[in-house]
Amino acid sequence: MVELMAELQSTAFWNGLLLIIWVNIILSGDNAVVIALAARSLPPEQQKKAIMWGAGAAVLLRIVLTVVAVKLLTLPYLKIIGGLLLFWIAISLLVPEDGGDDVDSSDNLFQAIKTILIADLVMSLDNVIAVAGVAKGSVLLLVLGLAISIPLVIFGATILMKMMERFPVIITAGAGILGWVAGEMLVTDPSLVDWIKENMAWMHLHTPLGEISWAQIVGVILVIVVGKWLAARKEGAAKTTEIKQGG
Repeated sequence: MVELMAELQSTAFWNGLLLIIWVNIILSGDNAVVIALAARSLPPEQQKKAIMWGAGAAVLLRIVLTVVAVKLLTLPYLKIIGGLLLFWIAISLLVPEDGGDDVDSSDNLFQAIKTILIADLVMSLDNVIAVAGVAKGSVLLLVLGLAISIPLVIFGATILMKMMERFPVIITAGAGILGWVAGEMLVTDPSLVDWIKENMAWMHLHTPLGEISWAQIVGVILVIVVGKWLAARKEGAAKTTEIKQGG
């Protein structure tokens, strides 16, 4: 109980909680759309039930998966793998996706709930890795973060999507945060911590906000630069294709 109270009173806990909520909102936009698509053929009353039951089951599943991920990240080399995956996820956020959806709607309540659960499971890898990285081993932090952010995503999906379209900087900032977390994961892997302390102590900087690492700063820059470059390249290729087709 004393440890719990000490954790709740720490600045790191509340900073981590805000990060988990933000990261989860940024990464869960697609999940919210899937929920809406899966339930779109149901009668209005059953739509609400499908969204509530499907989303509730998805929340519990996400929490279990993330708790497992947090425990796994204490093993050597898994933080390195998770960090590299998170870099890829962060960069992908900044690259425009191709249009179209292949989510089947259903006029059966149970079938719609099953579709929501399976789709959320398939699409939750990015959320699980990112949130596990931010939680830094705190099960309380990740459970609270997910419990708060997932309902926000589900019931505020339309507003959130419009905000992200109107203010793309929200997506860029979210991708930058993921780059920050990925950089930290790489240099805090159990297999590297001692070696870095002995040979690369300069990597850690002491600031008024606490200790940060050059790996985190580089992670942010790398994600934004590479992501924007790939996005510009993809848009250029799309315009070239349009011109050829028009000609």
